[in-house]
Amino acid sequence: MKDYIEERALSVAYYIIESKATVRQTAKKFGISKSTVHKDCTDRLNQINPALAREVRQVLDVNKQERHIRGGLATREKYLHMAHQ
Repeated sequence: MKDYIEERALSVAYYIIESKATVRQTAKKFGISKSTVHKDCTDRLNQINPALAREVRQVLDVNKQERHIRGGLATREKYLHMAHQ
């Protein structure tokens, strides 16, 4: 694996852990695709630092469990703004 890929995977991992960010937020912050973030956090990070990979997995699992709630809130906001126009 190339050095810059390892560095990116570690940077992405630390960002997710520190900010409890979603895959989408992380992808936007680093200017990479969601699939790249996911691959960095699962496959590549497991090879580099398995303990860090487990920490990231915990944050991503929580985000996945809360995903439907965030989607519902976003839809609610959308319709509240439409009603006020």
